[in-house]
Amino acid sequence: MPVVLLTGFEPFGGQTVNPSWQAVQRLAAAWDGPAELVTLELPVDFRTAGPALAEAVERSQPDLVVAVGQAGGRPDVTVERVAINVDDARIPDNGGFSPVDEPVVPGGPAAYFATLPVKACVAAMTAAGVPASVSQTAGTFVCNHVFYQVMHELAGRSAGGPVARGGFVHVPFTPEQAAGTRHPSMTLDVITAGLDTIVRTSLSTGVDLRVTGGTTH
Repeated sequence: MPVVLLTGFEPFGGQTVNPSWQAVQRLAAAWDGPAELVTLELPVDFRTAGPALAEAVERSQPDLVVAVGQAGGRPDVTVERVAINVDDARIPDNGGFSPVDEPVVPGGPAAYFATLPVKACVAAMTAAGVPASVSQTAGTFVCNHVFYQVMHELAGRSAGGPVARGGFVHVPFTPEQAAGTRHPSMTLDVITAGLDTIVRTSLSTGVDLRVTGGTTH
């Protein structure tokens, strides 16, 4: 049976919850799919998130890694296309650290593309009634840091064995988080349904769809 490592984050930026981890927990509790799910809550910390992720990959030896993070302000579930090798923190992480123009991995490639079937995942979510789109940027905070670390870790392991696939997904605020603001939101039930669709589609789709998912800016 394939092994899927599914990660979410602890709260940050003054929030008391993080829907990425809440949805991961919900999915794990209800999961009945064709794989073993291994879950992990990551710290919103540039210095400790990468080692925690690497340890989980070493322990679980996953066939698929889907990291999930919160993107407050986005209206839909966004499947990330590319991770870039830069940390540039607009706000401090939960450890008080604010790197500026630092590489995620010194000497690493400028970027890694996700190896999830990004467009197939978006199409499947849309068909299931979950608002979704392809994202061209994962930002330069801890989400992008973890996304890059995922792909770097998997690239290093692929030289010695089967190639695991990986990528990153951003989810919106929940209605409770967005209350009293103008931020869009999405219920945890819908977010969880989106993650379920992403995992199942990634397990069953070998070649991504060749459909538009680009942007003009």
